[in-house]
Amino acid sequence: PLHKEIYTMDAENFFTPSFLRAIQENTEAAFKSIMHQPCKGIYTFNMLQPLFCQKLISEVIHFEKWALHNKRKIMRPNIINRSGVVLDDFGLEPMLHRFMTDFIRPMSQVFYTEFGGSSLDSHHGFAAVYGIDKGVKVDWHVDDAEVSINICLGSKDFSGGQLFFRGVRCDEHLNSEIHPDEIFNYCHVPGHAILHLASNRHGVEHVTSGIGMNLVLWCRSSAFRQLMKTQRDFSSWCRECKRKKEEAECQRKKKETQCS
Repeated sequence: PLHKEIYTMDAENFFTPSFLRAIQENTEAAFKSIMHQPCKGIYTFNMLQPLFCQKLISEVIHFEKWALHNKRKIMRPNIINRSGVVLDDFGLEPMLHRFMTDFIRPMSQVFYTEFGGSSLDSHHGFAAVYGIDKGVKVDWHVDDAEVSINICLGSKDFSGGQLFFRGVRCDEHLNSEIHPDEIFNYCHVPGHAILHLASNRHGVEHVTSGIGMNLVLWCRSSAFRQLMKTQRDFSSWCRECKRKKEEAECQRKKKETQCS
């Protein structure tokens, strides 16, 4: 390791004072006092200190150089992001687990209770790298998780690459209609986080110049996933499920009226 100190949780040196105060108070009001909610279910806030961001960036670069020199295979985040690095793969898993349980779960249990926010118990953590030579666009998708957090670590001469959102959907309706109030585009700011439901369709616009690196955590709840296996009605949160349910109910009432 280049920076051994980032491999164990050190909240005072990782997080901003305002974020730590909100976590310590652990109330909806405290969280909302540091957050901006630009779109339903999406929250942005200042989270990480600049020095920690710099150390994590240099650690990722150091690991990639080491792996290349030693002819070791680098585990990439997923089929969508082939330029990043799985942080759990080189020793950061224990720190990131605490990152999730102690600092993401308290917020999730306030804002995402219906989606397993209070029972997050595993994660997939990676550094996403965006740039002209790193893959310039990520098409819309949903994450294999319940709650996702995306934090900009830093960038160099970076332009383009906005994160865009297109609304929460169940797996069956990923390509359904986009409504105007679901459209949101976000420009990353170093140290700032964007917290959202993993089922909110999102992607990354074309990068036009430079390079940027983000810390991404997919947070999962095994209890919620087990529950989802037996559930078929997602109309409480999937807009298309709700539309179809209302349409079916309308048809049913119409038939009853005709029969009577």
